[in-house]
Amino acid sequence: MRNTDFDFLAGHWTSRQRRLVKVLSGVDEWYEFDATLDCQVLLDGSGVFDVLRAPERDIEGITLRLFNPEERVWRIWWAAKTSGGQLDVPVVGRFTDGVGVFECDDTWEGRPIRVRYTWSGADTGQPRWEQAFSPDGGRTWEVNWVATFRRD
Repeated sequence: MRNTDFDFLAGHWTSRQRRLVKVLSGVDEWYEFDATLDCQVLLDGSGVFDVLRAPERDIEGITLRLFNPEERVWRIWWAAKTSGGQLDVPVVGRFTDGVGVFECDDTWEGRPIRVRYTWSGADTGQPRWEQAFSPDGGRTWEVNWVATFRRD
């Protein structure tokens, strides 16, 4: 059976990105920039690959998403040109009622954190992605990166 969870993301997008200047510092100072996203849905919907580019911030990264039909979960890996050829620890999760939530344990600047990606608005034509970190095992979260996409 074909997986359609990320079909909304196929194609070329422009986006407005917002990131915290200093993550997990308690300071609410953001910077903004534009980016493009080129996304392919592959493997009958069970594989999704995209490239994010934000030249003004010297950001280029790839995302690989793979769906496991037995577990009914996605694993999502990110790698940036600054990551030394390494994929990040994958976030794992699923879509429920049109919202995708994906989490994992990782580290940030040497300290253990919980990472969460959330996809929403897939049916609006302007999907939104956000990344949040939790330094306390998921009790509290700090959103540190938000992207709103629109068709180019």
